[in-house]
Amino acid sequence: MCNFALLAILALMWFEQMHPLWQSALANQRVLVDSLEDRLASLPNLSPQASKVMTVFETSPASVRVVILGQDPYPTPGVAVGRAFAVSGPPIPASLRNILKELDSDIGADFGDLGPGLDLAGWQAQGVFLLNRHLTTLHNNAGAHFKEGWQTFTDAALQYLVSLNPNLILVLWGKEAASAKSLLEGQAASPRFVESVHPSPLSAHRGFFGSAPFSKVNVLLGEFGQEQINWKA
Repeated sequence: MCNFALLAILALMWFEQMHPLWQSALANQRVLVDSLEDRLASLPNLSPQASKVMTVFETSPASVRVVILGQDPYPTPGVAVGRAFAVSGPPIPASLRNILKELDSDIGADFGDLGPGLDLAGWQAQGVFLLNRHLTTLHNNAGAHFKEGWQTFTDAALQYLVSLNPNLILVLWGKEAASAKSLLEGQAASPRFVESVHPSPLSAHRGFFGSAPFSKVNVLLGEFGQEQINWKA
């Protein structure tokens, strides 16, 4: 690797890319994150690219009202952007296409194939935290980093969010996401869960379609006296 490329990777500092409140809350995860960066950041086939791995953690945890929990990033090269289910633009992966179909069916969002901004930054700006259980994978190899240690880090992040917001809503899509429920149910402040199978084409017709997650989240927010999410943003 050339010196310039090495310096660029070292300058990333995944932990320091996170919002200062995340850094403070997850200080005991610093060694793990640095170790993951040392092992993974230089991989040429990493998804998402190294500079985008911590994108979702750039927002303040204090703003998070809803967590949408997925599995791991899209393995198609150049697609993942560091937010679960989000992409930089067309073509739209099948899972996101199914999410947009359910969005249309659930709340009548007239988006066709385009949906909201496909990077889903508009959702994040309203307090929707789009988190994968595992923050990286390899090109064309879904699940490649399930055993790398990411789940320890994301478990700690989820536990912190629950402690921070007693009215936190967690949207769990698929088995990897559902595995977080037992971790979080035993805490002093138990979040509300909205659950279904994963929006993947392999499972969407077995319970994702018709699950109405977007309207369910807004009903819960209304019960908490909070502003609802504009899912069309």
